[in-house]
Amino acid sequence: MEYSTPDLCDLYPSLVRVAEPLFRNFGGRSSFGGQAVTIRCFEDNSFVKETAGTPGRGKVMVVDGGGSLGKALLGDLIAETARKNGWEGLIIFGAVRDVDALNNTDLGIKALASVPLKTERKGAGELNVPVTFAGVTFNPGEYVYADNTGIIVSSEPLRMPE
Repeated sequence: MEYSTPDLCDLYPSLVRVAEPLFRNFGGRSSFGGQAVTIRCFEDNSFVKETAGTPGRGKVMVVDGGGSLGKALLGDLIAETARKNGWEGLIIFGAVRDVDALNNTDLGIKALASVPLKTERKGAGELNVPVTFAGVTFNPGEYVYADNTGIIVSSEPLRMPE
């Protein structure tokens, strides 16, 4: 499904929270949305990899990486796993790598920047906890929508006009 964040903001002004415009598109899908599955981690993508391996249809992985640009929380292999498992997209408050491969993956990916270094996996992180970045709190189970214009969050599902 294609989403337009400006249209959703116009249709549901009292329901949406708008993230600060800090993110760049890295995936092959520029518009995506779904129910938030949240992760908090810092320079350790263990939970990102594990979650990418679970069924993700209708879901968006929202990753609070503390804004770190030191190590990439997502690369081509984990992105391909997420795609195969039906994830709609990922929003990463941190960095990604393998950007050419990510750009060719049918997955929505928003992140701050790219860096070639991978993380060390030590199993550190938290799954399905409220995360706050870009001026917005993302709660597990809420609805997240993203496109080339921005990222919005709502406690209720939003529908695009027919």
